[in-house]
Amino acid sequence: MTFTKAALLATCVTAFAATAQAETLSIQTSFNAGDFSTKYLTETWLPKLSEMTDGRIALTLTPNGSIVPAKETPEAVAAGVIDGDFTSVNYFSGREPAFAILGDLISGYDTPEQMLGFCHDGGGEVMMQKAVDAITDGEVKVVACGPYSREALVARTPIRTFEDLKGKKIRSPEGLAAAVFQAAGASPVSIPFSEVFGALEKGIVDAADASAYVNNDATGLNEVAPFPLFPGIHSMPSMQFTVNRETWDALSPQDQTALRDWWYEAMYAMAGEVAKKDKELAARDNAGGKIEVIDWAQADRDKMRAVARVQWEDYAKKSPLAKEALDANIAYMTKIGLFK
Repeated sequence: MTFTKAALLATCVTAFAATAQAETLSIQTSFNAGDFSTKYLTETWLPKLSEMTDGRIALTLTPNGSIVPAKETPEAVAAGVIDGDFTSVNYFSGREPAFAILGDLISGYDTPEQMLGFCHDGGGEVMMQKAVDAITDGEVKVVACGPYSREALVARTPIRTFEDLKGKKIRSPEGLAAAVFQAAGASPVSIPFSEVFGALEKGIVDAADASAYVNNDATGLNEVAPFPLFPGIHSMPSMQFTVNRETWDALSPQDQTALRDWWYEAMYAMAGEVAKKDKELAARDNAGGKIEVIDWAQADRDKMRAVARVQWEDYAKKSPLAKEALDANIAYMTKIGLFK
C-alpha cells in the first residue's frame, strides 16, 4: 500500500470514528411542530452545531409535549427521560415565583437582544440555574436562556399613548401581566387563548395579549383588531436551554463552550429573523390602509416600565429567590440605560 493510500485510509477511519462517537441529545422544545421556530432551527442551525463541534454533538428537537408535558420538563431532564429542554420559562412560574420574573418581566426590556444580554452577560444564567436547582436538586444544567421575540398587542381601538390604556378591557393571562395592566389603568380580563379572536370580534375586550406580530397576522387577529401596537409594550417570554447534569459533565469543556455559543448565536439570529418578518408585515399593513400599526413613543414606554416596576417588586416578595432575580434584572437594566 502506498503512503498516499495509507494516509487516506487512516483519515477515513478517523472520520468514521468521530461520526460513530457523536453525542445525539434529545431536546424537547415548547415549539409546535411545523412552526417557524422549529423549521428555522432545524434547517439553519442544527447543521451549524455539527460544524462547530466537528460532528461530536447533534441535537434532536421534539415538539411541545411530545414526550412529557411542558411543565414537567425539568424533572424529565433530571431523570434522563430527555437529555434537555428548550422551553418557555413561564411554564414553571407556579413552581417557584422566580420563574415568573425570569420568564417574562412584563413591560421590562425593549428588545429580545437586551434580555439575551442579561442572560449571557448580566447574571441571568446564574439566576436561572438557582431557580432550576430549587426544583431539581442540581441535576439539571442551565446552558443558556433568553427570548427571541417581543409580542405585539392587538387592539380594536387606538391605544396611542400610555394614558390611552385607562379604562380599556384587555385580555391578559392572570398573574404578573394582569397586575401590570391593571396598575396602568386598564381592566384585565382572563380569557383562554382559543377565545381571543371571538372576544375581539364581538367587542368583549378592546385589546389582547396574544402573540408575535407574524403569528397574529397568520391567525387573522389584526383584521378584527386593526390597531396593533408594534413593537409591543408588554410580553417578551424567555426560553431556557438545559441539559441533564451527568450528560453535560461528560462533554468536553470545548464542546460545552460550543453548545452554549451555538445556542446564543441561534437565538440572536432567530430574534433578527422574526423582527425582520414582523417589520415587513407591519409595513405592508400600514401601507394597505385598513390597519394602523401603532408604535409608542419611548416616553410612553418608560411610563409603562415605571408602573410595571412597582408590580414586579410586589410580586418579588413571594420568595427570596424571586427578589434576587428581580434585583439582578434591575441592576442590568440600569447598566444598559433602561433605568436611571
